[in-house]
Amino acid sequence: MEFQAAIRTLLFRHAHRALLLAFVTLSPSAHAQLDANAQADRGTAEAMRGDCPAAREDLRKALAAKPSLVNAKGLLGICEKRLGDPAADAHLEAAFAQLSSASGKDAQLRLGVGVELADLYYQRGDLDKALPVVRELVAQHPENIDILFFAQHLYTEMADETMNKLALLAPNSARMQQIIAEHLVNAGDLAGAAEHYRRAIQIDPALPGAHFELGEAIIEAAPRDSVAQTKGRKELESALRIDGESARIECELGRISNLQTQTDLALAHYERAYALNPKEVEAQMGISRILLEQGKPQQALRYLSEAVAQDPLNAEAHYHYARALKSLNRTQEAQQEMKLFETVRRAQNQVRDLYRQMNKRVEVKGEDLPAQEGSQP
Repeated sequence: MEFQAAIRTLLFRHAHRALLLAFVTLSPSAHAQLDANAQADRGTAEAMRGDCPAAREDLRKALAAKPSLVNAKGLLGICEKRLGDPAADAHLEAAFAQLSSASGKDAQLRLGVGVELADLYYQRGDLDKALPVVRELVAQHPENIDILFFAQHLYTEMADETMNKLALLAPNSARMQQIIAEHLVNAGDLAGAAEHYRRAIQIDPALPGAHFELGEAIIEAAPRDSVAQTKGRKELESALRIDGESARIECELGRISNLQTQTDLALAHYERAYALNPKEVEAQMGISRILLEQGKPQQALRYLSEAVAQDPLNAEAHYHYARALKSLNRTQEAQQEMKLFETVRRAQNQVRDLYRQMNKRVEVKGEDLPAQEGSQP
């Protein structure tokens, strides 16, 4: 045992001597690399403690010796930004770009770098630069509440800034009237919106989008009224002449035809909309509704499966999908789809309540569908 212990001690001494020798014989640049890593670690610890002045000095020294230390660059940018140092721009921008494919802890660092960079731009009023950073953060962190809040705040401010410019440049323009109308639609005042759309069209009869939006507002305000249906169709036909064919116009024409029990014409409009844009959910839903009414669940299934894939939060799509599955004796799948319908419906009701608190209108498809727990298709 004493012999084995002596051998281990000897080997340890040789190993330790070898390490010391390796360190001593390193080139000056290699020494600098090791020093850079140590300084980066020290700077990181200081940054984590909130000691940005000390961290800034150590991280700068680390990067001077080893510019490839991307994490150190990101932390340095964060510290510089919090200290009001103008050098923050370059370090944050470079680190955000270089950490683009980061994962794990590095991904969290990139999130922090991105937030600081976007906030830096935002505080300066440079919304155009902040926008792409925020969009990228939302794409990578779609369920991060703070990022979504920041994005919503930024989008709202950009919209307000754009509207203010338009109000200053052309307060009496057709576009200004159109914007007022759109705000009234969001507030639930469809009659007031229609009046401003008419003013916009009076100023510019060929205003792109205005006839479609007016027709949509007229129908939405009184979908069962035959006079409203006639007026709405007239505006939509004007939209076709001015804006050209589109899936949205065809869907709205299909809706009117369906309300007037012109089923074949409605189906033709929805099929035309689908041909123009196979990803148009309302075209998928319009076709499937009619096919279900005609007792053709197998054919409807194709469009319903596309609709729930395209718009997973569409309660009506889940409901009719469950109906079609049940008609085809696919009972277990139908029950699962009905559970999804109930889940989505509850989420929609929550969203609608929140919008109501903000005095905003939110459109919920299929509000007349069963909403009770355990309802059957």
